[in-house]
Amino acid sequence: MSQLAQYELVIGLEVHVQLATRTKIFCSCPVETGNAPNTNVCPVCLGFPGALPVLSRHAVELAIRGGLALNCEVQPESIFSRKNYFYPDLPKGYQISQFDKPVALRGWLDIQLESGVKRINITRIHMEDDAGKSQHDGFKDSERYTYVDLNRSGTPLIEIVSEPDMRSSEEAFLYLTEVKQALQFAGVSTCDMEKGHLRCDANVSVRLRGAEKLGTRAEIKNVNSFRFLRQAIDFEFERQVGIVESGGRIIQETRLYNADSGETVSMRSKEEAHDYRYFPEPDLVPLRIGAEWLARVVSEMPELPQAKRARFLTEYGLRPYDADVLTFTRENAEYYEQAAAASKDPKAVANWVMGDLAAMLKSTGKEIADSPIPPRHIAELVDLIGTGELSGKLAKEIFPKMFETGDAPKAIMEREGLKQISDTGALEKIIDDVIANNPKQVEQYKGGKTTVIGFLVGAVMKASRGQANPAAVNQLMAEKLK
Repeated sequence: MSQLAQYELVIGLEVHVQLATRTKIFCSCPVETGNAPNTNVCPVCLGFPGALPVLSRHAVELAIRGGLALNCEVQPESIFSRKNYFYPDLPKGYQISQFDKPVALRGWLDIQLESGVKRINITRIHMEDDAGKSQHDGFKDSERYTYVDLNRSGTPLIEIVSEPDMRSSEEAFLYLTEVKQALQFAGVSTCDMEKGHLRCDANVSVRLRGAEKLGTRAEIKNVNSFRFLRQAIDFEFERQVGIVESGGRIIQETRLYNADSGETVSMRSKEEAHDYRYFPEPDLVPLRIGAEWLARVVSEMPELPQAKRARFLTEYGLRPYDADVLTFTRENAEYYEQAAAASKDPKAVANWVMGDLAAMLKSTGKEIADSPIPPRHIAELVDLIGTGELSGKLAKEIFPKMFETGDAPKAIMEREGLKQISDTGALEKIIDDVIANNPKQVEQYKGGKTTVIGFLVGAVMKASRGQANPAAVNQLMAEKLK
């Protein structure tokens, strides 16, 4: 057994998600990116003495939706606390968070592994405000100074803390993907990692296989991509096993992932809860979520990814892979479902959406929400093929024109004379001409070389500019040659 195989990897994730509000959690400052530094600020988010926080109702509703999307028990009462630490981009000297009474508890998400479904348990979801942003480079004197932008200070977040249930970087990747999809479908957050709307801390430890006691964990802080999450966990697994095997001891610490070197590096010793000196926030009353409020939010929840995937399998007869692709984002799922509902062949619709449309959107840098082809036009194209008015070849010719103009396929077909020829009389005339012009191939066919019929059918398709119905041509040609 290899050295690594003797050890088991244990992973828990803390996922920080920016809520999709227009204003900050405790003040009316806008939540916007790209503005000049320190302009989206006020006495509250700057931590001026005497400035009092006012909790955003919208932020609470999004936190409730997040709890429901992750199968948590939304708590009727939760308490905000002060999490005390000192850092240049934390103007108050503390973060307003939730400690022993968070907004939601005891959730779960299922991930699909090759060996079957595995459930990852969620310990808690709590609300908090974000810190500002320290900028360490990009200025002429960055080697001497750190610049602080407080525009992000006070942005509403939820933190989702999982149980240490993951045993590989692949499981962590799948879990984070499910979290992102569920929150996007529920309208909780855009989860745009490039903009910092979703950030992940990974708590990683190792232990001998079969051991019950957890090893000492290292926290990998602020991993900002799914690929880097995998790489950071895999590196940390090898690093910790190497230390243990050499007789060393794992130190509980916070580490950062360096994408250039592919390594994690030590940042600071890991704090415990008592280090933050939590105490109830004196300027905020307890948050009470009544049964009526909760029931209304529950009634407004959309269908979530796992339920939608299961329904796509049964209702539309899709393969699991296709259902996964089509529900990767809420926009994808909504587009497909509108097209499928308008067509007689939802499987064919899925192929066009995942194939030609996806390729064309990618080549033009567009998202599916900005597609110049509305869903009903995909459905119309599929049904024209189904009724025999269009061949697959002609449909491929029409599709780019649909994308370019936004016109319906039938309008393009009629305007450019691209309708499939299925009329027997018209086809017989073309077939007769092809037979008359290719006596050598006809003799070969009659002599037993029946594969030559493919050449003759191809000649008919060429003569008809691809508009002849291939099935009808094959049948008529075989009858003529007899």
